[in-house]
Amino acid sequence: MGHFAKVVDQIVVTVIVAEADFIATLEDANSWIQTSYNTRGGIHYMPNSITPSDDQSKALRKNYAGIGYTYDSERDAFIPPKPYPSWLLDETTCLWIAPKVKPSNNKMYKWNEELLDWVEYIMGQ
Repeated sequence: MGHFAKVVDQIVVTVIVAEADFIATLEDANSWIQTSYNTRGGIHYMPNSITPSDDQSKALRKNYAGIGYTYDSERDAFIPPKPYPSWLLDETTCLWIAPKVKPSNNKMYKWNEELLDWVEYIMGQ
């Protein structure tokens, strides 16, 4: 079994688990593109883990496809929706990155697009 994304006009509209043989029988088989459930940022990870797997040949198309993702055939990559207008695409991972590095001081932060900066997130505010 594998995971397959149906792509219409470069946008993922659904993702299913199926046998490749089944996908091949579909009238719109060319609309279905295999995706790897454990692939993020071009790295294949062990199931339910943050540990990269030993077999990186399983890292398909940069990211696991999700509904609303774009399939870029030139990059052969699934790209998530852009979270903010100011964010930039990392060409290596095909993930969006903020134009400013998030502070790493054990506090919680959220992106503020108006300020183009990270602001501390305080529960209840």
